[in-house]
Amino acid sequence: MESYTSSGTGSAAATERPHVVLLASPGAGHLIPLAELARRLVEHHGFAATLVTFTNLSLPAHVLASCQLPASVATATLPAVDISDLPANADIDMYVQVTRRSLPNLRTLVGSISSTGARPLAALVSDFLCSEALLVAAELGVPGYVFVPTNLAWLALRRQLLELHHGLAPGEYHDFPEVVELGGGVSMRRADIPVLYRDPKRLAFPQLLEDSRRYLRADGLLVNTFVEAFKLATEGGAFPPVFSVGPFVRPQSDVDASPCLEWLDRQPTGSVVYVSLGSGRALSLEQTTELAAGIEDSGQRFLWVVRMPDLTTSELETAAAGGNKDDPLAWLPEGFLERTAGRGLAVTAWAPQVRALSHPATAAFVSHCGWNSTLESVRCGVPMVTLPLGAEQKMNAIILEGILGVALRPAARGDGVVVREEMSAAVKELLVVGEKGGAVRSRAGHMQQAAVRACLPEGSSGRALHEVATKWKAAWGHREVNVQCMQRGKSESLFVIFRTIYLAIECFTFGHHSKICNQSQCYSCQTATAVYLQ
Repeated sequence: MESYTSSGTGSAAATERPHVVLLASPGAGHLIPLAELARRLVEHHGFAATLVTFTNLSLPAHVLASCQLPASVATATLPAVDISDLPANADIDMYVQVTRRSLPNLRTLVGSISSTGARPLAALVSDFLCSEALLVAAELGVPGYVFVPTNLAWLALRRQLLELHHGLAPGEYHDFPEVVELGGGVSMRRADIPVLYRDPKRLAFPQLLEDSRRYLRADGLLVNTFVEAFKLATEGGAFPPVFSVGPFVRPQSDVDASPCLEWLDRQPTGSVVYVSLGSGRALSLEQTTELAAGIEDSGQRFLWVVRMPDLTTSELETAAAGGNKDDPLAWLPEGFLERTAGRGLAVTAWAPQVRALSHPATAAFVSHCGWNSTLESVRCGVPMVTLPLGAEQKMNAIILEGILGVALRPAARGDGVVVREEMSAAVKELLVVGEKGGAVRSRAGHMQQAAVRACLPEGSSGRALHEVATKWKAAWGHREVNVQCMQRGKSESLFVIFRTIYLAIECFTFGHHSKICNQSQCYSCQTATAVYLQ
């Protein structure tokens, strides 16, 4: 077996802590929040953590660097597996197959962590696209949790998918109804849910259903949201137990220094619309043209992170005749950069998004409504103009406008294109103090405060993560006692148990301030509880 690429082993004391392995799927919107979960588990709950990625589905180096993981969070990359038999457009099946074929490597990695640390693993957390990894957790007898980087409305949609197919014969599939009820009075048109859910004839649909059924094997689901914000959109539940533990937003750092920030420093407060549409999908050339024209017609200052458009064959053939077809700026309308040079900046390099959104000059965000970007905008109190591209982004846009009131959603044509007039009107409504725009800005400020409160130790997400951490430590402590008893033999089993209970009593006596406690959690107390309940 090939060797693993790893770094960040943490301190020596980490080997005395319960260890959590977190398996990430590719995509900045998946890796970034999972990395932030790892950081919180280490810094606030006394765990050791290893963040695991795949060689086959690697991301640009700047994405992992932007997570700003502390040295106490270890990282590991699983060796590449053969996927030459998979089609390039394998969709969800690509992630499933890579995870499935990497299970032997994951077992080896987890085994090496346990043996090196001389402690049982506390939990295995897999991204929702890597749920096959729950098999490894079951084999090891450790809690297996699924991390959901998007919101609870998406989870409710998965529940609806399972209910729709409950009791059906293998190979029999049903369509969603025209109106999909997600609970809490929230409904979506069938046309607004992701394409994969709307078409049972797609090759990936059976895999989607199988993947949803695997979630039922999880001990819990950790969702990157907070109940103060998304309660109305998610009442009714999905796959109990569900823990809303977000928002997970990457921290700011001076490492993020960028020409974008230098440009923002020169702009007036509350004057700039930030435009960034993620890295997973691309605008059509027509939508790129309409967006540029709308921004120009709005007359507002802007910072635009421009990506290559999704070009048709004829557009590529036309480009081959001349010009730099690989330069995203070359596909902007002719003369756009010159006409807006005094009030706008268009860049093609990666931009430090959290710092851009939190900058005093930034007043609004034209976003694709990916959940990672959405939470970053909410956390910074910046209202949005929605321009969803795919996946669950249209659902997110509907919730952001209709339920949460923190976004304006310009109307799209029948083919999905948002024309320049709609885009210009939405931008001006937010930046030129329209009545509706003022209400949206005010609501965005309230949501920012709610997000901050949720992550405090006494907040809803803080309490939820504390509950999960307590469960893991209790189970870990019980397994640790069993390991020690097996190692010492039956003659010393009672000694191990009574010593553990004695240490816990000492901690209770001193209000969790004795030397055996780690931060706000006490492993001995958790162990004693687990032993007592047995």
